[in-house]
Amino acid sequence: MNLGEHAGFIIGSYAVAVVVVILLFAWVALDFHAQRRILADLEGRGLTRRSQRTEEGNP
Repeated sequence: MNLGEHAGFIIGSYAVAVVVVILLFAWVALDFHAQRRILADLEGRGLTRRSQRTEEGNP
């Protein structure tokens, strides 16, 4: 495989793209866990999701 004189640019571009994808994945995973903790805290305080409410239950 011969990348020519632009090999450094090509490899660098791929490296940056991989780092960005990894960072985005980590960001989403950390935010997911943070949102789950917030939701668990709210449910612990007695708040429920709208989808869990019944006609006779919570308004």
